[in-house]
Amino acid sequence: MVRLLITEFSGNENIITALILLIGYILMGISSILVKIILKDYSSNIEVSGIKGAGNLIGIFERIFVFTFVLTNQYSAISIIFAAKSIARFSELKERNFAEYYLLGTFTSITIALITGIIFKLLLGDIKL
Repeated sequence: MVRLLITEFSGNENIITALILLIGYILMGISSILVKIILKDYSSNIEVSGIKGAGNLIGIFERIFVFTFVLTNQYSAISIIFAAKSIARFSELKERNFAEYYLLGTFTSITIALITGIIFKLLLGDIKL
């Protein structure tokens, strides 16, 4: 539908498509706010480790990668992100509270990026209902 509107009302479809994609990538960055809100009740039981703010930045990159993988139909590549994060946090995952918090954060982040990616594919006309 959006693709049809772009074609009818735009002289340059590529610029409009790029702007739509830019909006998607910006959403991946600011969706950190949503992830923090969802995890707020669970974060008090977790001891902060590592570089301050690194988890937030990792989450932003995670969502950017997942969003890109969805747009390019590389759904299996999403598992690489999960594997890399699990390897990096392997020793901390032995502590149950942290493991559950880590899984909630990762699944929340990946779900947001997946849903957003699918919505944007619909907007761009890459998926037909």
